Amino acid sequence: VYDDDTSLALHLCYELSYLGIPGVDEAWETEPSLVRERNRLERSFEQGLLQLVGHVPVALSGAEVRRALTELATSPAPRSLSGYMAAEGTLEQFREFAIHRSAYQLKEADPHTWSIPRLTGRSKAALVEIQRGEYGNGRSEDVHANLFATVLEELDLDPGYGAYVDQLPGVSLATGNLVTFFGLRRRWRGALVGHLALFEMCSVGPMGRYAAALRRLGISERAVRFYTDHVTADEHHQVVALDDMVGGLLEDEPFLGGEVLFGARALDAVERAFTDHLLDSWAAGRSSLRSASAGGAAGP
Repeated sequence: VYDDDTSLALHLCYELSYLGIPGVDEAWETEPSLVRERNRLERSFEQGLLQLVGHVPVALSGAEVRRALTELATSPAPRSLSGYMAAEGTLEQFREFAIHRSAYQLKEADPHTWSIPRLTGRSKAALVEIQRGEYGNGRSEDVHANLFATVLEELDLDPGYGAYVDQLPGVSLATGNLVTFFGLRRRWRGALVGHLALFEMCSVGPMGRYAAALRRLGISERAVRFYTDHVTADEHHQVVALDDMVGGLLEDEPFLGGEVLFGARALDAVERAFTDHLLDSWAAGRSSLRSASAGGAAGP
C-alpha cells in the first residue's frame, strides 16, 4: 500500500482519468497494456488493504454500520496531526503538510463524484448535496480545490496541479490512491460512500485546528478560509453523510453495509499511517518529503 514506487505508478495511472499528464497522449487512459498494468497494481493495492483492515464484513445491519461509523469518528486517535500543528507546528512543517495534501486537495471532491451515477434515491441526493458544497455551490472562487490553491500561494508554494508529485512518499500517495481505487470501481461504491461519510464526520475538529495553526503562524486569512469553510460546511455535511447518504444507500442496498464500513476503516488506516510518517519524520529532525527541500520545484 505504501511502497513509494508502486504508489507513484498507480497514482500516475489514475491521473490519466483526471486532468491527464502533460505530454502523455490521452489515448493511454484506455490503452489495454496500461490498463492491464493498472489492474495488476490495483490487485496488489487491494491485497494490502485487506492486510491492513481485514476482509469486508458481512451480514451487518444498518444500525450496526451507523454505530461502527460513529465509533470510528468519535474514538480519539493515538496521535493528532492537527493537534500538533495547532500547538507547535512550524511554518516549514505546515508547508510540508500542504505539499503532501496537494495531490488530493487540488482535485478535492472529484474522486467521490464517481459514485453519483452509481447511487439512487436518497443516497444520491445526499451525495450531490455534499458535493455541491465542495464545488463552491456553483461559484468558481469558492470551489474547495481553488481555495486550497490559495493556501499554497500564501505559503509561497507552487499551486500548480501535480507540481510536487515527485516529492510525495507512498504513504501520502496512498491516501489519494485509496479514494480513486474505490471511485473507479462500481463494485466498491459502498466503500466509497463509507470513505466519504467518515471523511465528513471527522472533518470539523481537525479543520478548525489547522485554521488555528495558520493564524498562530501569521498566515493571511486568504489561506485560513479553506479550513474555516470546511468547519462551517461539514457541521451540516456530517449529518447528511450519515443519516441520508449512508442511511439511504443501506435502505436501497442493505447488503453493502460491510463495504461501507470497510471503506471507512481503510480511510482511518491510511490517515493514521500518514500522521505517523509526518510526526515521526519531524521528531527525528528530517523532512517528511522525498526531497530534502519542501519548497523546491518538483513537477512533471
